[in-house]
Amino acid sequence: MSSIGVPGLILLVIIALLLFGPSKLPELGRAFGRTLREFRMGAREIVEDIDRDEGKNRPPDNQDADKKRLPE
Repeated sequence: MSSIGVPGLILLVIIALLLFGPSKLPELGRAFGRTLREFRMGAREIVEDIDRDEGKNRPPDNQDADKKRLPE
């Protein structure tokens, strides 16, 4: 999938201005920013939970077993 690009971005801004008017755009921008921030925080928490769960299920390192092994 390709990116929107500058012409597409300009078109989106013009459509937003026509639909909502210039007085509502700052409020919509803030709401979108808050939503995006909450989504990122939630995604980060999920990744941290998965990493933490993987750490609990991982077998302990056998560093002592490597030291006790006879040289080859």
